[in-house]
Amino acid sequence: MYTEKIKADLLKKDPDQKEFLQAAFEIIDSLDPVFKRHPEYEKADLLSRLTEPERVIMFRVPWVDDNGKVRVNRAYRVEFNSAIGPFKGGLRFSPSVNLSVIKFLGFEQIFKNALTGLPMGGGKGGSDFDPHGKSDMEVMRFCQSFMSELYRHIGPFTDVPAGDIGVGAREIGYLFGQYKKITNEHSWALTGKGVAYGGSLGRKEATGYGLLYFLQAMLKDHGLDLAGKSAVISGSGNVAIYAAQKAKELGLKVIAMSDSGGYIKDENGIDVETVKMIKEVKRGRISEYVTHHPEAEYQKDPRGIWQVVCDIALPCATQNELAEADAKELIANGVIAVCEGANMPCTPDAQRLLLENGILYGPGKAANAGGVAVSGLEMSQNSLRLCWTFEEVDSRLKEIMENIYATTAKVAKDYGHKGDLIVGSNIAGFLKVAEAMMAQGIV
Repeated sequence: MYTEKIKADLLKKDPDQKEFLQAAFEIIDSLDPVFKRHPEYEKADLLSRLTEPERVIMFRVPWVDDNGKVRVNRAYRVEFNSAIGPFKGGLRFSPSVNLSVIKFLGFEQIFKNALTGLPMGGGKGGSDFDPHGKSDMEVMRFCQSFMSELYRHIGPFTDVPAGDIGVGAREIGYLFGQYKKITNEHSWALTGKGVAYGGSLGRKEATGYGLLYFLQAMLKDHGLDLAGKSAVISGSGNVAIYAAQKAKELGLKVIAMSDSGGYIKDENGIDVETVKMIKEVKRGRISEYVTHHPEAEYQKDPRGIWQVVCDIALPCATQNELAEADAKELIANGVIAVCEGANMPCTPDAQRLLLENGILYGPGKAANAGGVAVSGLEMSQNSLRLCWTFEEVDSRLKEIMENIYATTAKVAKDYGHKGDLIVGSNIAGFLKVAEAMMAQGIV
């Protein structure tokens, strides 16, 4: 079978890239019905071409810390597929970054971007640099060194990076400033920019808001709504914070959030403004929440958040954070829906268990596409030299997320997997990219 041959080839070529193989196998395993219906795709060997990046860039980033010591980090940009548009995907600064992680993220990005309906290919990048505990000057020096190499590989019609874990407004500002200085042009080679220099209103909120719009559409399709229900959200970064904010607006009570040190539980409902102050202003730890809200609880094990009784679980932290044992806890406690705000946060065994037990499940490449969708809208505004209102951007985001849900649900049904949005999103994204690749020949 064609798909099994591709998997065997990947195992032979990249045996140690476990994150990439996990992401690739999940998608490949969904595509057998597509190749039965479209034998021309196998003849053109689309999967061999799709699973091999168009370009992998790896480089060193030397910088000097505040004590005058020279530091060196490793950095990557994986430009995976540009069939439907310029490479598009975030930059991640984290000690966990390696080639496998960046390839998995870039591969996922191909299909996520395709689902938005916007002309964006898939790519990803980052470094094993850890911005936590670094001064602003150290972060600036690192970003300037990083961009001194990356600038030659990106551009508004080539590759348009954005932020991800460890890369927020501060980092994007430093990166853009260096890009502008080196290239001597104010071109739109990054998204997630500050509104003052070409960014889009609503970009900061986009992934979290989009997650809730997708969740709302999924529940509505099953005769349910958010009002009066409870949720836990792992993480307390950008995605988690704005998912919690939009949840409150829609009547969903968030009772727990976390970071890498532990989780907080507040049965009165998490005060999002307090979390913003701790995380966005002070860059502190979630444990500080209880000093402002003594009625809340703090527990040191972040995985314990999945033991909190809730109706809805929104994993918004990092890959493989919700394992099979965690899924069992959620199911036993009566969860009705799990929707992914992070990239690949549920392990394959957890996904299987949730689906087998009839839990509504929104996979990340569909449910968390709001961030890249608004990045695409930022690119559109830059091209038009216009700035849309927050309300206009938010309205377009909501429409995109509702369309993604409708498309993935329809495709899942059309290919004999009604209700399985993993299959639906994988096939829907693949079909769009496949059509473009077929039209463009063997390139």
